[in-house]
Amino acid sequence: MSAVLGVAPVQVDAERHVRKGVPEVVYAAGKNPRLTLTAVRDLLERQPSGRVLVSRASLEVADLLRSELEPGGATVLAAPNGGTLLVTRRDAAPPAETGGVVALLTAGASDAPAADEAAWVAREMGCRLVRADDVGVAGLHRLEQPLRALREAGADVVIVVAGMDGALPSVVSGLVDVPVIGLPTSVGYGLGGGGLAALLSMLQTCAPGLVVVNIDNGIGAGATAALIANRVATARSSSSR
Repeated sequence: MSAVLGVAPVQVDAERHVRKGVPEVVYAAGKNPRLTLTAVRDLLERQPSGRVLVSRASLEVADLLRSELEPGGATVLAAPNGGTLLVTRRDAAPPAETGGVVALLTAGASDAPAADEAAWVAREMGCRLVRADDVGVAGLHRLEQPLRALREAGADVVIVVAGMDGALPSVVSGLVDVPVIGLPTSVGYGLGGGGLAALLSMLQTCAPGLVVVNIDNGIGAGATAALIANRVATARSSSSR
């Protein structure tokens, strides 16, 4: 059934988390803010979890969701670097922990918005997150401690977020024994800017075990990482019985 009557049709996938293991995410960019509101409200009512992620949300969208939903008991949380929102019903419980562990590394502070998307999706899918920011190849010594931390945490998969030259994912992939997901960002300028050089660099890697999502696709990186980590956690739990 259409979630909107008289504005524009939108059909939310309230059963995606059951069918796919990945929650429906409302993509706010390009939508009329009130259309985003309608989709979020529909998901809040229909999803048993009472939790809805919104990506690429402007300040206008965030303010609208707060003004319309919080008086009814909902809560709207924004990622530290903006863009990603989590809307929860009054009766919403935290996601059930799966035992999956996702590590996330960013090359620079400017990569944080895409990293936040990935992090919030992975957490909503029940994974524990181990994160280190601003550890790019311009100061490679910064990588030593985060690599130690992710090994000690037993990370099942690593998301590496980088713009500019996009070199960090290849470096990390050559140093860890778990899958690495490269997340190129649109940080960068001039020839190859906008994430193109980062994407091509990751695709041309010679370090095995690195796969790549599209530029700024934090949702895809987080969902894929969590699917891997959750499957590993299930196998780990079964083998320990």
